Amino acid sequence: MSDDERRALNRRIIDEFRANEGRVQQFTDYELLLLTTIGAKSGEPRTWPLAFHRAGANLVVFAANGGRGNRPGWYYNLRANPAATVEVGTETYTATAEFASASERQRLWDELVEKFPAVTDFQAKVSWEIPVITLTRAD
Repeated sequence: MSDDERRALNRRIIDEFRANEGRVQQFTDYELLLLTTIGAKSGEPRTWPLAFHRAGANLVVFAANGGRGNRPGWYYNLRANPAATVEVGTETYTATAEFASASERQRLWDELVEKFPAVTDFQAKVSWEIPVITLTRAD
């Protein structure tokens, strides 16, 4: 899939998510959130649909980029500015991203693998450790 095709697919997912109270027909096996970050280079808001895992009051995402050779753009955006906007269902709020420490990452990774077995395939495709990020409500 080309970058343009991926962007078009993400746009359709975002539109369907917002039109249907956070539900997207092709992703019924797990919940999605919309993560809006500020571009590290552009300074412009960028929105990404992501699968997530609930860990108590926090949401956990993984920067796998589908097992492609580079980390996703939102990863770099959160590294530059950990403030983000999260949309889950019909709720929108400000969150702060925290990159998991090694021990925390392993615990969360094990939970993610149980919920999203495909992440092990993604990890096998890349030479770097897939980052695990916790999104904590800020407001």
